[in-house]
Amino acid sequence: MTTKRRLSYEGVAVAVPVTVPYVRYSTRTAHWFIGQAVEALVQASGVAKEQIDGLCLSSFSLAPDTAVGVTQHLGMSPRWLDHVPTGGASGVMCLRRAARAVQAGDADIVACVGADTNHVDSFRQTLGSFSNFARDASYPYGSGGPNSIFAFITANYMRTYGARREDFGRICVNQRTNALGNPNAMFKKALTLDEYMAARPISDPIHLFDCVMPCAGADAFLVMSEERARDLGLAHVVIRGAIERHNAYAEDPVMVQGGWRKDRDDLYAQAGIQPAELDFVQTYDDYPVIVMMQFEDLGFCEKGEGPAFVQANTMTFDGSFPNNTSGGQLSAGQAGAAGGFLGMVEAIRQLTDQAGQRAVPNAQSGLVAGFGMVTYDRCLCTGAVILGRPA
Repeated sequence: MTTKRRLSYEGVAVAVPVTVPYVRYSTRTAHWFIGQAVEALVQASGVAKEQIDGLCLSSFSLAPDTAVGVTQHLGMSPRWLDHVPTGGASGVMCLRRAARAVQAGDADIVACVGADTNHVDSFRQTLGSFSNFARDASYPYGSGGPNSIFAFITANYMRTYGARREDFGRICVNQRTNALGNPNAMFKKALTLDEYMAARPISDPIHLFDCVMPCAGADAFLVMSEERARDLGLAHVVIRGAIERHNAYAEDPVMVQGGWRKDRDDLYAQAGIQPAELDFVQTYDDYPVIVMMQFEDLGFCEKGEGPAFVQANTMTFDGSFPNNTSGGQLSAGQAGAAGGFLGMVEAIRQLTDQAGQRAVPNAQSGLVAGFGMVTYDRCLCTGAVILGRPA
């Protein structure tokens, strides 16, 4: 059976990147952060709340409520609604779904929002209910939570391809440099490689600066037609190509590659571009080993060449390979499901001249990758989108 040719995303605009500032802890609910994000979209766009007729949400701490409950809470009445509970892949997935809704005429203006709160005990509660599969696989061995799971994945990658902690450290240090130009980043102090190497162990081989800081906050953007964006006078970007894949390479005993690898040729064909022509990349960075896998699986280097690639490049906003120019989750923080939106809003800012002092010089196009829903020995969801300035 032949696969039907994918329709392009022509005519769709992505605009109005907003962030509800991250805080370490909050007594507020996820509903509040979602509401703040929608209000910020309204204020920044000049679009009345009543004109937003589509809503796509991602949130862990919204439970037991769902997206439809939020519409009542915020006084919205959308004619298109989706709830995408896929964590780090949700930004790409929400964008894809919202773009198709606009193309089909199911909605005119869609608000895409990733938001979570972080109470003092939220992170533990989220882990306890995140995945029965992961819990049942890890608890009998006396471990639980993402640090031990990703330590397992990281150690396997290091044994297989010869990566060293110093290689992962280069990613973390460069991202911290980027974060210093991001007023929304949780971390405000530079990080040296020596400090990275000397940090206390968390779950061998993972140390402190390999881990994100859980926090509360939200990121959001609007999706609409290019014609509508022009009429509203909104700076916007266009979608050159997009992919997603779930449960790829299930035959691998432990994850060493992600679903991007299966569909990357399609992604670059859609965009009419090669990896080396991109001006920046926003990878999903819950742990640095996953960033390194994305460098390989998105075609910037071959499988197993990730360590050499990071040694050969500077990954700051003004370096040879700009990556996670906001600082990424490793330095900006991980506001739950908003972590899946962080790279998207940063890419929009870069391509609409809203990135301030961390702007990538003369950036015309960039890639945003998503990755989410860890079980035990792998993550299930991957996605990627290439955004560009309008013609």
